[in-house]
Amino acid sequence: DGIASGDDVVAGGEVTGSIDEKVRHAVSKLSNIHFVSNDDAAERVVKMGEAPDSVYTVGCPSIDLARRVTTSGAPPYNPFSAYGGVGEPFDPTDGYLVVMQHPVTTEYESALEQIQETLEAVAEVGHPAFWFWPNVDAGSDLISKGIRHFRETREMDHLYFFKNLAPEDFLRLLQGADCLVGNSSVGIREGAYLGVPVVNIGNRQQGRQRGPNVTDVPYDRTKIMEAIRAQLSHGPHDPAPVYGDGLAGTRIADLLAEMTLTVKKRITY
Repeated sequence: DGIASGDDVVAGGEVTGSIDEKVRHAVSKLSNIHFVSNDDAAERVVKMGEAPDSVYTVGCPSIDLARRVTTSGAPPYNPFSAYGGVGEPFDPTDGYLVVMQHPVTTEYESALEQIQETLEAVAEVGHPAFWFWPNVDAGSDLISKGIRHFRETREMDHLYFFKNLAPEDFLRLLQGADCLVGNSSVGIREGAYLGVPVVNIGNRQQGRQRGPNVTDVPYDRTKIMEAIRAQLSHGPHDPAPVYGDGLAGTRIADLLAEMTLTVKKRITY
């Protein structure tokens, strides 16, 4: 979330419910120039003691990719034949969920119980779903164990499981989803830009600025199920540029081309 390059940092000042937040803030303190996603993040970076004239609100570069995907005019693709995966293929034109739930590093011992609540909720809703494997943070083995056990002991012909997709292909899949379920930042960031309904579960994205597309719920199968059904009834949301308009890369390049970089840095308070 904090991407360092030379003397600058991208996406500093953001808050999450994950342990990586302190790494992000540490990288910000090592940087001379800060390219942040929104005004909330800019305010936090300044409160950390960074000079206001070193902080630039440019948007999140990940939204640039989402913008490119939405404007590329690329033809539809078949994720089943393109990426394999496990499960019974279904017709995506009938609508589908995307499910992506990662472990929370500060709650890793509860990862199995947490994923079980989501599994039961999605199974009960019965809507076709593309389910993605978790990332490799602490607790991912417990989530993987829960998914495998559920998949092997239940007849779930409406769930299809992927390890991962290429970023562009994943965003194309997300763009067409009826709802994203889980705790990935893609629901908070790209989901807002694309207007995709999101059911965000638990604390992993706690503190992050949200668009109107996001409904927050605890690890409770009933509440998750109710939120999914409500989002399916609502349908697509209006796009919200909470994390930018897809032109962050251009702004960053233009700013770097004009400014003089320096290694000097002093506390301003």
